[in-house]
Amino acid sequence: MTATAHETSYRLEQKRSINGAFPGPKSQALNERRAAVVAAGVASGVPVYVEDADGGIIRDVDGNSFIDLGSGIAVTSVGASDPAVVAAVQDAAAHFTHTCFMVTPYEGYVAVAEQLNRLTPGDHEKRTVLFNSGAEAVENAIKVARLATGRDAVVAFDHAYHGRTNLTMALTAKAMPYKTNFGPFAPEVYRMPMSYPFREENPEITGAEAAKRAITMIEKQIGGDQVAAIIIEPIQGEGGFIVPAEGFLPALSAWAKEKGIVFIADEVQSGFCRTGEWFAVNHEGVVPDIITMAKGIAGGLPLSAITGRADLLDAVHPGGLGGTYGGNPVACAAALAAIDTMEQQDLNARARRIEEVALGRLRELASETAVIGDVRGRGAMLAIELVQAGSKEPNPELTKAVAAACLQEGVIILTCGTYGNVIRLLPPLVISDELLLDGLEVLAAAIKANA
Repeated sequence: MTATAHETSYRLEQKRSINGAFPGPKSQALNERRAAVVAAGVASGVPVYVEDADGGIIRDVDGNSFIDLGSGIAVTSVGASDPAVVAAVQDAAAHFTHTCFMVTPYEGYVAVAEQLNRLTPGDHEKRTVLFNSGAEAVENAIKVARLATGRDAVVAFDHAYHGRTNLTMALTAKAMPYKTNFGPFAPEVYRMPMSYPFREENPEITGAEAAKRAITMIEKQIGGDQVAAIIIEPIQGEGGFIVPAEGFLPALSAWAKEKGIVFIADEVQSGFCRTGEWFAVNHEGVVPDIITMAKGIAGGLPLSAITGRADLLDAVHPGGLGGTYGGNPVACAAALAAIDTMEQQDLNARARRIEEVALGRLRELASETAVIGDVRGRGAMLAIELVQAGSKEPNPELTKAVAAACLQEGVIILTCGTYGNVIRLLPPLVISDELLLDGLEVLAAAIKANA
């Protein structure tokens, strides 16, 4: 069993180490400074402040080293300081940090578009636009769909998360903390039932049947000829890493094509090797009309994109798409380097290896305790859903306790889910087997101790 997908050296020792009680004094001092100047609405899941990060390790200002099983929410897939990304950023920043592509364009933007047109599913002619955040990409994908179709209605799904802007809050399913008291929201957004195998009333329902259920509701409540777009995460992220039953996505995509509806795959979290494929839709051969991307695209720098059918994106009038910072030259350089790292190190294969290592241990753990209701995911996008023993009743209290216990032992994990009862694992794709297994053992011990 190899330690990593490639031979590399790291600045930081790839080992967890807790030097004492924490938050340590330096983190406590920073927390005091923060309380005086940072809005309370910005919350942090971990009460320590980062000094350095490398490979699968995050080191705080007090010298504690944590195993990173979150990657900044699926962002630092190539590691938090990949040498190629660092070098590309340094070189780009030394030349120019900004000119605005809408004013004086530059090659980096074009080169990123070329790469995304190459890597995204489908052999049709494509066009790409670059933005800053996942929510911005989603918002612009909807703009394109509405303009190109001349329709208004947009279909999203239960448990979905698409962002925090007004339109993307409307698309997002979970109220607290994302939507509560922030309305009114954008109109003409309709929510349909998701395929959620673990929580289906009929456990025998197939993906195609679940799709038919949603399609029937769309036809009844809206009318297929009134829908501009269907937007869906191929694996839902914040909603709980929900993997729809096989056949669900292809059936929705086929019906959308039949009705002239733009099928948008929101791959903000699941894209760029995270699931063992460049994009999660590839697992079932689905070719979206538009795909939204962000997070893992640029090794940690803010960049997002939409790539889609040329006829759709070229339908927009000149000046209708863009933004001051969209496709920032330094972020473009980082993206090109990150994509090169992904290909050179075959991080799709590495993600599949992480799945093999982690799923085996998680399923073994599920057989040892009655509080794990489901183990699911693909590649390095994996989750366990915690329940009250012997039932499917969500157990958010245990989930919080497990995350806190892991942190005490030097492992950072993330929680999610509509019911707050899902532990999600998003390790950097460059993490070693040894470090990953160590983190999983800490997780296993925390669940057993708190169950």
